[in-house]
Amino acid sequence: MRNAGSRQVRRQERPFGFVEWFRPGEHQRTEAVLPDILASGASYLRTHLSWAEYLAPGGEEWFDWLIPRVGKEIDLLPCIHYTPPSLSRTGKSSGPPVDLKSYADFVDHILTRYGRYFRYIELWNEPNNLLDWDWRHDSDFLLFCEMVGGAAYWAKQRGYKPVLGGPCPFDPYWLNLMGARGVLGVVDAVGFHGFPGTWDSEEATWGGWDMHLGEMRGIIGRYNPDAEIWITEAGYSTWRSDEIEQARRFIKALNVPADRMYWYSWCDVPPDVPVQEGLWFDPRHYHLGAVTHDNKPKLLARLLMEGGVNRLQDVAALAAPHIASDAAPVVVTGGSGFVGSNLADSLLNDGEDVIILDNLERPGVDQNLSWLIERHGARVHPVLADVRDLMGIEAAFKDAKAVYHFAAQTAVTTSIADPLGDFETNARGTLNVLEAVRKAGRQAPVIFASTNKVYGALDDLGMVELDDRFIPEDEFLRAQGIAEDRPLDFCTPYGCSKGVADQYVLDYAKSYGIPAAVLRMSCIYGPRQFGTEDQGWVAHFLIRALGGDAISVYGSGKQVRDILHVDDAVAAYRLLHANMGRLSGLAFNLGGGPHNAVSVLSVLREIEHLAGRPVETSFGPWRAGDQFYFVANTRKLQGETGWMAGIGWKKGLRHLAEWLIANRFGGQQRRSEKRKASA
Repeated sequence: MRNAGSRQVRRQERPFGFVEWFRPGEHQRTEAVLPDILASGASYLRTHLSWAEYLAPGGEEWFDWLIPRVGKEIDLLPCIHYTPPSLSRTGKSSGPPVDLKSYADFVDHILTRYGRYFRYIELWNEPNNLLDWDWRHDSDFLLFCEMVGGAAYWAKQRGYKPVLGGPCPFDPYWLNLMGARGVLGVVDAVGFHGFPGTWDSEEATWGGWDMHLGEMRGIIGRYNPDAEIWITEAGYSTWRSDEIEQARRFIKALNVPADRMYWYSWCDVPPDVPVQEGLWFDPRHYHLGAVTHDNKPKLLARLLMEGGVNRLQDVAALAAPHIASDAAPVVVTGGSGFVGSNLADSLLNDGEDVIILDNLERPGVDQNLSWLIERHGARVHPVLADVRDLMGIEAAFKDAKAVYHFAAQTAVTTSIADPLGDFETNARGTLNVLEAVRKAGRQAPVIFASTNKVYGALDDLGMVELDDRFIPEDEFLRAQGIAEDRPLDFCTPYGCSKGVADQYVLDYAKSYGIPAAVLRMSCIYGPRQFGTEDQGWVAHFLIRALGGDAISVYGSGKQVRDILHVDDAVAAYRLLHANMGRLSGLAFNLGGGPHNAVSVLSVLREIEHLAGRPVETSFGPWRAGDQFYFVANTRKLQGETGWMAGIGWKKGLRHLAEWLIANRFGGQQRRSEKRKASA
């Protein structure tokens, strides 16, 4: 969490808030969510204080904990709504209370009990929504006006600032009625809800923020010119995985002429929780959060926590420039990633226009995109979209003359934790790319980045265990590596999803005549790689060692991989494309081969040499599907294209270390190494 001083500076720049409903008993979730909301730079939090829940068993104890816990940390706006069924004229929480004054009495009780934790208090939520206020029993809103107007008057008498809940969708006639009935005259702010782009019901009525807020200002100005306009709910659902659009909509809402903006919401709704009666299966209700239901940051939350609104604006401003009508760009999906950005740089160096299609999901990859733009300017065309969103990506392929498909979920561990998400990105996402290419009708060649994991764990191979590595018993495999005639044996959800994608690419060459081929990659490493414990282990180990941190190894460290420098990988992709006319429908292995076959322990020893000191290392259990030995037999690729791995692994490792020192560690280690060398 950032310190209070930096949070205050950020608030002074452009304040915003989040909406988050907490259900009784969610102490643990509240404790987990609140620090992240604060870390996002939010100044305000809007949550509900349900009258019905307060009077239910355990309700008073729950709010006795929640309101002080939250109100001490952030500017809190409690929304008081929902009639206790026992007090309701309809027997439901959406019904008017039998005694309208009882609502004001409850508000008075809340002000007495919790008033030191907030200044503003919101009176009801979405009063034109049957699920919140049953206007069928109050068709002219006389009951509502008497109930809320009386509570607002009393709150003002006690020195608080009442906020009138906003209708959704916006209804200027209702708002004018609130003015004519005197409610607007006794409130300090009026709420507005807007979710442009999310709800089909808004398409015919949404006129834009400026128009609707202008209508509000005109009406409020007639009855209470001093009242503020607050956006008490603005949001955008990522149900189609378009997280970058959510980030753009956030910035748009933040810049409209309103006095406050609350974004709905911080967390997605868990899939097992009914949102509203009759709306259980509408996916849009479940993906409105800045983080997922299990607290994984989406792009919006991640960027806010990395650098606040300014960071968010910098990334969201990366929009695709206009491509000339006679241009035929190359599309690189996942083009802000490690291999994708290196390949894009190579293409751009040769004068190509390149569309970088990326959702920027992985931390750090926007730096690669900025690097490409700095180097190549207007020939870089960012399209910030997700391959899971077919409608969102189709336009990017309309004029493509070639497609390199790298966009993927890349970690075995993530696939095991979330197999559905892994499938949607790797399998469905690849199918979306193929369909976008097919629909464009230009027969653009497609080259897919597959993986050696399609061959499974290779458990049937006999192994000899040496002091620092495993080697195959079979001398031919030891000398040549695993060839493409090895039977496919999908293992782990990641292996399955990539394997499905691998086969779809090859089949589209057969079934639809789209020139397409597959490269089944081993471990690629090199500059512009932001390695993690789950993926990109060579870079991850170097980053840890250069930073003076310990390294954790899964398994014994004797597992062997044929690591390949990214420059060699880029050369392979480009040679395959150059020969696509006769290689369509084929799959090739891509790796460093036997000359670059190294154990994890060997890499660790070389890293210690480069770091100039021992590295603390621990060993844990083997991971699912981990191969004892994988070295690619690349003779098929060599024979068809003339490609060969040209960079030895030690030279390549030093190259990566130098890049990391210069770009991640500010050159300090480089200066230290020079001092040691001269000593």
